[in-house]
Amino acid sequence: MICRTPKSHFFFIAAILSLALASQAGQITEELSFPIKHYTLKNGLRVILSEDNSLPIVAVAVAYNVGSINEVPGKTGLAHLLENLMFQGSRNVGQMQHYSFIQKIGGVLNAMTTVDKTIFYQTVPSNQLALVLWLESDRMTTLNITPSNVENIKNQLIEDIQLRRESDPYLENSWYFDQLLFPGFAYSHPILGTIADISRISTQDVRNFFASYYTPNNTVLSIVGDIKEQKVLPLIQKYFSTIPMGRPPPVTDLGELTKIAAIDETITNPMAPSPGFYLGYTLAPRYSEDFYRLAITEYVLSKGQTSRMYKRLIDKDKTAIYMGGGIETRKDHSVFKLFVRSNNDIMNERSRRAVFAEINKIKTTLISEEELHKTKNIFKMDYFRQFDTALNKAIFLAEDLLDKGNHGPWQEELEKYLAISHYDVSRMANKYFKDERILITLDIK
Repeated sequence: MICRTPKSHFFFIAAILSLALASQAGQITEELSFPIKHYTLKNGLRVILSEDNSLPIVAVAVAYNVGSINEVPGKTGLAHLLENLMFQGSRNVGQMQHYSFIQKIGGVLNAMTTVDKTIFYQTVPSNQLALVLWLESDRMTTLNITPSNVENIKNQLIEDIQLRRESDPYLENSWYFDQLLFPGFAYSHPILGTIADISRISTQDVRNFFASYYTPNNTVLSIVGDIKEQKVLPLIQKYFSTIPMGRPPPVTDLGELTKIAAIDETITNPMAPSPGFYLGYTLAPRYSEDFYRLAITEYVLSKGQTSRMYKRLIDKDKTAIYMGGGIETRKDHSVFKLFVRSNNDIMNERSRRAVFAEINKIKTTLISEEELHKTKNIFKMDYFRQFDTALNKAIFLAEDLLDKGNHGPWQEELEKYLAISHYDVSRMANKYFKDERILITLDIK
């Protein structure tokens, strides 16, 4: 969401949530068990309720099952455009008034567009839940899709892309790498869209996209926090049950999930301040048995400051000034991505050799039980963070339902990750980190 808001507006937000974040951060337990109720309205809206009365707050996530993969060639950026347009007013709410309503009651809100989802979320005092439900239902039903609103957002998005290009000289390289790494149009084009495509989007394009995907039967409403089921359900019925069910969303052709062809290419970027390289491998599909093993392998190799690559490139050899990456999933397609930057060409080449040395090392030498134990502990902490606040939990529950069609069992899923052995790590490296890779070296000359 593109918002330019005075800093003073956030003082209320910090005050209402500081206690919430501090308290909930300590609520991680060994068992992933908490109350969840599911409902489906007659119009197809799926509802998730999870009661947690430890703090007087409530988090609401409205997740639409639509993202950049649902766009067509020549009209990229539509999903991101609609995310921003949702704050431009509806029948009963003025332009940006949704934002001001939430701020005035001490709440926080934001939105995000991903490859396959668009999520609007907010955390407010629990006695203000009705306001949030009214705001969300009003824009789902009567969004102001006018030529002036559409043009305003298009101009903002184009300006945003231009600013990102100026602030990130590697942006275009990253987009090019994705085009090579992900098969087909659906996965490879940028979520932001391109300036040329955004410029040609019409008001009717936006209206058609909204009518196709922003419907109750294509949406999950997730509510977590200080709620009572018998009080929340009538509110949900009041604000959402009268919204008409939409037609089934169009079927999106995602193309075949083919393996990448081996590519070793050097490209020139005279605007980049330092050289670098991108490295990518195709992995096992998400939710496959190998994916659990690959997740732990990712943590060993590249996840965080305790990973082998970070310690080798940044801490020990000091050949790189930046290293980031890991597993990225887009629907069932899963890849390993790595981006490394160095001060000069010599250090860049040393960094590249060191990366392959670490990959080969994990192929041929079993990691110690001590290292594996530490890695699993870090992974476990990250896994629990999905549930550590009401907002994180609301978003996670909505995404999980859209991804899998059901929930959990998360404890069993976590145990699958933690059951991975050092033999599994070595086997995954040998199976997937092979010569069928994409290696893009950046030259700044």
